[in-house]
Amino acid sequence: MTDAAIVTDGLTKEYDGERAVGDLDLRIESGEVFGFLGPNGAGKTTTMRMLTTLTRPTSGTAHVAGHSITDRETVTPHIGYLPEEPPLYEELTGREQLEYVAGLRDIPDDEAEERIESLLARFDLLDDADKRVDAYSKGMRQKTGVIQAVLHEPDVAFLDEPTSGLDPRAARTMRDTIADLADQEMTVFLSTHILPVVDELADRIGVLHDGRLVAQGEPEELKRRAETGEAASLEDAFLAVTTEEAAAATPDSPAE
Repeated sequence: MTDAAIVTDGLTKEYDGERAVGDLDLRIESGEVFGFLGPNGAGKTTTMRMLTTLTRPTSGTAHVAGHSITDRETVTPHIGYLPEEPPLYEELTGREQLEYVAGLRDIPDDEAEERIESLLARFDLLDDADKRVDAYSKGMRQKTGVIQAVLHEPDVAFLDEPTSGLDPRAARTMRDTIADLADQEMTVFLSTHILPVVDELADRIGVLHDGRLVAQGEPEELKRRAETGEAASLEDAFLAVTTEEAAAATPDSPAE
């Protein structure tokens, strides 16, 4: 991995003067799985929306796949995005949804058909491909959302809670798929609350707290920060880091 897939410098987003993300500096290499962790409200989704050109930063810069995020038309062909709630058309069948996305991405018809069939089979959706999306379960919607995010084989895939709503078998398929994407040199920016998934898949991890990047490194590096006196889990490390930050941000109680 030689070329950086994502580089941010002082990336900041404010809403009505309130900081959602502040001075974010990241460098994520091509083909890397980067786990992006943080408590609810830490700024993870805001960061992903900036990096996918859906929200303009207040200040700072970011480049994805070598292109500035301010140049949306240039960036978007190189990225795929699975938001926490996949954007699906209820009146379409699953197959029609994917064919529509393939058309938007200018994938030739024969290639699109082959990729769609392969991915539907991989996610065990072939039997349901011709059912309307409004009849899909949350797990089926999630799998369809992931397929449409990677259908055009982007350089960078942003996945927000990709295993949400999946049963154990489907979750295993999802994890295997993410690992395969990285093997194919696709960069995966992975945000999830399911820490064992990050521990298994991530090459490096960043922890966001109150809009700031407070820890970054390989999973084993972060685990060493937990200092539990025994083999620490990623959950131990996450709790240690975020607890430290929360304590530092709390004013001392007044003396009695």
